[in-house]
Amino acid sequence: MTHDLFEGERVRLRPIEPGDWHAFHADSRDSDAERMQSSVSPGRSAESARRWTEAQAIADDEENRRFAIESLEGGTLVGTINAVRADRRNGTFWYGLGIFRAHWRRGYASDAVRVLLRYYFGERGYQKVNAGVYAFNEPSLALHRALGFVEEGRERRHVFAAGEYHDALLFGITAEEFVAHHPGFAPRMPASD
Repeated sequence: MTHDLFEGERVRLRPIEPGDWHAFHADSRDSDAERMQSSVSPGRSAESARRWTEAQAIADDEENRRFAIESLEGGTLVGTINAVRADRRNGTFWYGLGIFRAHWRRGYASDAVRVLLRYYFGERGYQKVNAGVYAFNEPSLALHRALGFVEEGRERRHVFAAGEYHDALLFGITAEEFVAHHPGFAPRMPASD
């Protein structure tokens, strides 16, 4: 029996395909969700969304990579997760996550993070991941704490959103902490014959 390393309990991480542009275009119009991830933009034109998606589909950086998050039930595109600022020398990277609003509160985010970390810790040899979370993003703060991330710092008045300045919190988790907190997602060796 084979096991897909990029499959979790609820989601599968897969490459972005050019045809995914419709979902990204629709998501770009959700200003509240966009604010929780970065900053509010005027949105993308359909052509801009197509071009961005095509660029993501052909990106081939083995370390800094964006994945589509697809639900196992129905095969629906529910968001993206990416590894960025990968530092092979020190074994660290950052990650970002975005779940489309229609798919919030279904366990997709936590499952996608576990799958991504299983891959980067178990197959790519990284030893620590970092994540930045805005202080007003209560769901993301709760997610990171539940996943076993440790709050490591705070950048005061780091981001301007909805007319106010807000702090940004730094979270991190090591490979050993991840395995201890998620033993079912520990990297597995193939069965020998």
